[in-house]
Amino acid sequence: MEKEKVYLIVGLGNPGIQYRDTRHNVGFMVIERWASELKISLREDNVARYGMVQFEDKRVILECPLTYMNLSGRAVKLYKERYGIMNENILVVHDDLDLPLGRLRIVRDGGSGGHKGVFSIINSLGSKEFARLRIGIGRPRYGEAVEEYVLFPFYKDQLETIERVIDVAVEGCELFVSKGIDYAMNRINPQNLVKGGE
Repeated sequence: MEKEKVYLIVGLGNPGIQYRDTRHNVGFMVIERWASELKISLREDNVARYGMVQFEDKRVILECPLTYMNLSGRAVKLYKERYGIMNENILVVHDDLDLPLGRLRIVRDGGSGGHKGVFSIINSLGSKEFARLRIGIGRPRYGEAVEEYVLFPFYKDQLETIERVIDVAVEGCELFVSKGIDYAMNRINPQNLVKGGE
């Protein structure tokens, strides 16, 4: 009998109420939205909030690491090893400064792009070969330092757009599991949710 495929969908962010609605936590927002739509609650252990669900006959683990962004890899590696998950069945959802708000990119692998959470995962897994769903947050509008910008909430005029982005990101996670990465890339990557399609 063929071994059941297990998928790990990881949203990156920082634990704690002070980080809840910040740009750096958009990965958490996507996982929380999908869990809500699936009507599952996220439980907590000492490294992550997580939930398990059967989605279209596949076993899916949703994970929000509680190790803080820079140590995300520790939680991802632990869950990968605990459930025997192949790298090709891991999708990491994270914010991306180099994409404008309203754009998303599913990519097969690659470097960290300066993202410390992704860098930690690459180091912990000893591999760059895992999929990412990059969610554009754009660059600071008012000269803020990048380190501060990512730890602040979205500008008020961006809130409507980020809600749509989170919905599309959830769709991307669903397609990654149900149809595979190529289908998900072709469906999600061309979309432009920037107001007015700018």
